Amino acid sequence: MEYPFWVWILFFSVVLIALFVDIGIVNRKSHAPTRKETIVWSIVWVSLALVFNVFVYWQVGTQYQNWDLALTQAKLFLTGYLIELSLSVDNLFVFLLIFTFFKVPKKYQHRVLFWGIIGALGMRMIMIFAGAELVERFHWIIFLFGAFLVYTGLNMFKDEDENFEPHESWIVKLATRYVRISKHYDEDKFFVRINGARTGTLLLLVLITVEFTDLIFAVDSIPAIFGITTDRFIVYTSNIFAILGLRTFFFLLADLADRFHYLKFGLAFILTFIGLKMLLPLLAQGLIMVIGGTSNSSFANFLQSYLRHDYEQAVINISLGVVIGAIVLSIILSLIFPKEKKSETNED
Repeated sequence: MEYPFWVWILFFSVVLIALFVDIGIVNRKSHAPTRKETIVWSIVWVSLALVFNVFVYWQVGTQYQNWDLALTQAKLFLTGYLIELSLSVDNLFVFLLIFTFFKVPKKYQHRVLFWGIIGALGMRMIMIFAGAELVERFHWIIFLFGAFLVYTGLNMFKDEDENFEPHESWIVKLATRYVRISKHYDEDKFFVRINGARTGTLLLLVLITVEFTDLIFAVDSIPAIFGITTDRFIVYTSNIFAILGLRTFFFLLADLADRFHYLKFGLAFILTFIGLKMLLPLLAQGLIMVIGGTSNSSFANFLQSYLRHDYEQAVINISLGVVIGAIVLSIILSLIFPKEKKSETNED
């Protein structure tokens, strides 16, 4: 679908204004946010995304005079937003490891996450538009994305703790090799002058690590939303709205990281489901070749109808239901069956 230029301008204006209010007014001074503050801002970011979802519905319906199409686009935005939001939560656990390892003071973590998100806005725009162009020119790439998501999802089902060691990461080794980095923090500064030379602080190294970690996670999340839609506007806006609330959700969930231990399996199921959904057209084409393109069987007719997108609304509804169901179920199971704390035994 084509969206008017003013819609893009409005989107970027909303994002920039929200960021300005957040960092320029509310969080102008570095501080550790209170729980009440994080809850309020979490509601603000989610509400902003939902209001924009309503705007998408209104804009498409007004432009095309087709409110069924408008409802479809609104559902796609909501599904994409929920997928990106749930996958972003997985990022938070890694960010928590990074901040814990580098012993980043809590009052400076917000600044790192803010600039990390600013970098993500640009990086993800490039990746999304490049990916959409590739899918449009070489449609078979969507099947590679699907296979990759199935592989990633199945690997996430393995009940293994991910031992992320920042000091052993190639990102840290590469950064410290080419950038002069000090071994301490200097308030919330990224650069200081030491003996007349411009030197990065330890906070800069943390920012570089967060930026590249987000880029690595984008390799999973962007193909996932392409499994829902290849509409550039829907993909990018839902992605960015999910990222915008990442800083606030980090502080909200930092104390609850161990509580939602089944969320990882919910995300694994979502990725696997979307990957299989992306591979279904290929499977349908293969079955038709086996059955015979001229077959009049009800199953063959069903496959033909599926490939003609006759069931597109049903597929969108099922996808939205599966995403919401997997997230809610994983959270409920985490609360019903809390993670057992490892008991420390002292041997005398």
